[in-house]
Order: sequence, then C-alpha cells, then structure tokens
Amino acid sequence: MPTSKQRLNLTLPKRLAVFLKKVSLRDEVPQATKAVQLLERALEWEEGEFKQSFVDKVKHRTKRDKLISAKKVLSDLW
Repeated sequence: MPTSKQRLNLTLPKRLAVFLKKVSLRDEVPQATKAVQLLERALEWEEGEFKQSFVDKVKHRTKRDKLISAKKVLSDLW
C-alpha cells in the first residue's frame, strides 16, 4: 500500500533492537511507531540544544562585538 511518508531503512545494533522491542511491547505500539516517537523526541532535544548554544553565544558577546543581523540569526538557527 502506498504511503506519503518517507521510508528509512535502518540497521540497529543488537542492544538498540532489544530496547526498541521492549519499549514498543510495553507501550503496546508497533516498533516502527515507537522508533518514530523516539526519533521525534531526540530531534526536538537536539534542536533545543542547538538553540541554547546559540543563545549562550549571543549572551556572552562583548560591547566591542558587532550586532548580528536577523538574517544571519535565522540562517544559523535553521
């Protein structure tokens, strides 16, 4: 059956495969669904870490530093 979702073929180390199976059984969802949920959480965390490091850089600028253009800020964030 065709799907509009992008497919991704992954090979998991044994320990991750076992963990994924256990948590999917615990949550009573298919392994693929659980993998997507975990990947979404990890990407949100990664994005938050990146944004926080950017904010920390901006907070520590000195008076001699030049202001950063909004265009540069947005391009660095995305």
